[in-house]
Amino acid sequence: MTYQIDRDDMVRRFLSYARVWTTSEEDSSTIPSTQRQFDLARILVRELAELGLVDVRLDEHCYVYGSLPERFTANASRTGKAPTIGLIAHMDVSNSVSGEHVEPIIHANYAGQTIELPGDRSVILDPIIDSPLGECQGLDIITSSGTTLLGADDKAGIAIIMAVLRHLIHDPDIEHGPVRVAFTPDEEIGRGVDKFDLENFGAEVAYTLDGEGLGEIEDETFCADAMDITLFGISVHPGFAKNKMINSVKLAAEFLASLPQTELSPETTANREGYVHPRLIEGNEEKTVVKFLIRDFELDKLAEYETFLEEKARAVVAAHPGSRFEKRIQHSYKNMRSVLDQRPEASLFAEEAVRAAGLRVVKKPIRGGTDGARLAFMGLPTPNIFTGGHNYHGKKEWIAIQHMEKSAEVCLRLLEIWGQRGEKKGLLPAID
Repeated sequence: MTYQIDRDDMVRRFLSYARVWTTSEEDSSTIPSTQRQFDLARILVRELAELGLVDVRLDEHCYVYGSLPERFTANASRTGKAPTIGLIAHMDVSNSVSGEHVEPIIHANYAGQTIELPGDRSVILDPIIDSPLGECQGLDIITSSGTTLLGADDKAGIAIIMAVLRHLIHDPDIEHGPVRVAFTPDEEIGRGVDKFDLENFGAEVAYTLDGEGLGEIEDETFCADAMDITLFGISVHPGFAKNKMINSVKLAAEFLASLPQTELSPETTANREGYVHPRLIEGNEEKTVVKFLIRDFELDKLAEYETFLEEKARAVVAAHPGSRFEKRIQHSYKNMRSVLDQRPEASLFAEEAVRAAGLRVVKKPIRGGTDGARLAFMGLPTPNIFTGGHNYHGKKEWIAIQHMEKSAEVCLRLLEIWGQRGEKKGLLPAID
């Protein structure tokens, strides 16, 4: 079967979503972390209803849910046997780069040249450096203007899901079972499923549309912790500080300088190598906090890295009597592979759908996390499917329209495979 995705509709939706400011904020204590995420959520509720979905709702925590009406699944020869499949994407964007006043630009029929972004001409996409871009000659590329991120992570996922739903509604010949959709807030700050209504969502297998390159299927994520090291000095008026002051900012500098320079950091690791990543430092003479991300594919390695950082901090304060430090560890998510191994068809069917779409399957562990990682441990196996985006969280972010179309096709083929061969088994047991 040939799937003809409505490209114009999908792109129109993506461009409109990208322009909505939905940056999440880690320091917020509310759910969602920013009220601005409701601006996109309300748009999506309206569009889902216009498409004809039922049970469409937006809850007080900014989660959007909807169901494909049963009349669009009645053609499935195995109705009643096929499991309910969920499609999920997140609405927020990273706060690493501004997500306000995004101006998407379409570079039609890309010819392989460098792309100088007009909003900031120092931001240049170079296909020699960015090899996936060099492979997209003849395709249509979307970037931001260069002053913000684009927001393909994960508004491309939302647009792709909308394209899938539209196709299912307008093409009754596709054989599939029940379909649920959800759009979540706060994924970028690790809270994307804090208030996810798993029971009412009703799916027993789901897929996040939150991946990157063409053909990628991801069923393994980092294990993740956050760790704060707080260094305490002694503050004294700088005019009278000799032999009295212990400057906690300098303690933090010594602490950071003691970390390895050629290993154990994001800029020096790849593939299955873990890291400790100092991402924020703030303070004054008396108190300075260094915030770390701790990542590895093996859970026990996180504790090893955290002990390593504690020892480094202890050595610094030992050299400055009167100073001290505190640590705080927050557990984020674990490698979802152990859960997905209990329902291997979730990944195997996705790989089959990629091949059926004429693509090469690319399997690699995610050097990050998705909502799917936490959902898996809640009992909902949730692999991740590519959207076609690249250079997420930065001004050089881009996506190929034709790769978005391929992602939508993979989803349609995947739903068809589940409709034809999948069996209801229920949720897996939740794991703490």
